[in-house]
Amino acid sequence: MVHWNEHSKKLIMAIDEHGENLHREIDTATKKLKCNLEEMDSKSMSLLNKQEKEITITISNIKQSIDEIRKLLASNDVCLLSAHKSRNVEFRRLPPTLRVTLPNFTPHDITKNHSFQQLGTLSELSVKTDDHVYTMDAPGAPNVSKVIEEIETEYGEYKLRSVSCINDDSIWTCGVDDKMIRLYNLQGELFSSIETTSGNWPTDIVWKRGGDLFYTDQEFNTVTQVTNKEYENDEIRTEIHLGGWRPLGVCSTSSGDLLVVMDGLRYVHGETQIVRYRAFKEKQSIQYNDNGRPLYSFNEYLYNKYITENKNKDICASDNGAGAVVVVNKAGKFRFSYTGHPSGVKRSFSPLGISTDSQGRILTADFSNDCVHILNQDGEFLCLIDNCALSSPYGLCVDTSDNLFVADNATGKVKKIQYIRDDSKLQNSKSVNCHTYRPIELIIPSNCKNMEEVEEEQYEEERRKNKILRTVHSKIKTFFKI
Repeated sequence: MVHWNEHSKKLIMAIDEHGENLHREIDTATKKLKCNLEEMDSKSMSLLNKQEKEITITISNIKQSIDEIRKLLASNDVCLLSAHKSRNVEFRRLPPTLRVTLPNFTPHDITKNHSFQQLGTLSELSVKTDDHVYTMDAPGAPNVSKVIEEIETEYGEYKLRSVSCINDDSIWTCGVDDKMIRLYNLQGELFSSIETTSGNWPTDIVWKRGGDLFYTDQEFNTVTQVTNKEYENDEIRTEIHLGGWRPLGVCSTSSGDLLVVMDGLRYVHGETQIVRYRAFKEKQSIQYNDNGRPLYSFNEYLYNKYITENKNKDICASDNGAGAVVVVNKAGKFRFSYTGHPSGVKRSFSPLGISTDSQGRILTADFSNDCVHILNQDGEFLCLIDNCALSSPYGLCVDTSDNLFVADNATGKVKKIQYIRDDSKLQNSKSVNCHTYRPIELIIPSNCKNMEEVEEEQYEEERRKNKILRTVHSKIKTFFKI
């Protein structure tokens, strides 16, 4: 035993030393790329400043020429008029337009095999055992999914739609053709209820950390907040008016932001977008991919969309009209779409409610096939929950213990399901309809800024450059109108 421990310590030291050497090489390469980028920024800003200076001088000369012409007109001196030489030809020659193409960073694919080749290999451990082998299942990791609670609600058949967990013991619910939002415990006891301000039924609900409940009203095009104190007195305050946009799904992020997926009214927009709100102010809009194509389908009347944030900050949306789950990263860049899996399903994939768990897995209700699909955070199919007698599952949420709550639309019940928590017990089959993009995880030295700060600085720098270009061309247009 002592020999084994000493040997293991030596191996760990050797692995750590080699790993640190690799980190230093990566840090050096990262710093070089940053230096190259700073050099390009310096050159581009120098060119922009130079052109702005030249244009400013030209504008000054134009002003001076205009003043001289006005003096000539006021003097009525024929000699001065005849001696005047027009500079119009000179001023008509505009400076060349600078077309700035911003640099892009194209990371190389990083694979496990490549990483291990650079780091080294570890030989296999050989251990001989006796003939008696005993195994034990890990506690809390069931081999199959099972319903552990059923909560009766007042919505009735084919009315219940959305569910949102407050904690492991109570849930908010809402449904179609019912203006009441209801809070139940796991025994089906009604704790509280809220009537919507408009009297319309809410499209979706979410309980936000801190005690606030939000719901969307697609008739009034509003997102309404109910504060902790207010819902005890049935007082509701509308915070966000969306104008020509019809709100559908809503979720709260780990940072406290609000994400709302919304369809534009056909006569106004005729498109779909996801908007991030922070302190009730719009901070981000997600609508198109890098090729300018819509990320989400649009149908003014028929289909619904739901949304959630994953633990890696990905934004996951179920697009029922497209029959797909569409996932983008925090910046709104397309990562992958999942369009269903042939395993055990008979009808087309019909995603509605969507949620994620503590392991970053994505769960989405398949309304037409009476099941729930489970994917990993990169969009690979893991398994179906199809053994819990679900009937037209609609809304989903996951509690802090990774138990799944399903709004069973056909029965009007909420089912609490304990599903497989150990990925090694899940099916390993991959979806033929899952197009996956794997982002590269960058190693950032401890003395560097975090990725969010870097992205924010790059965004502000791009805005500053574009603002300079717009200002320059605006000045030219203004003075040549004179």
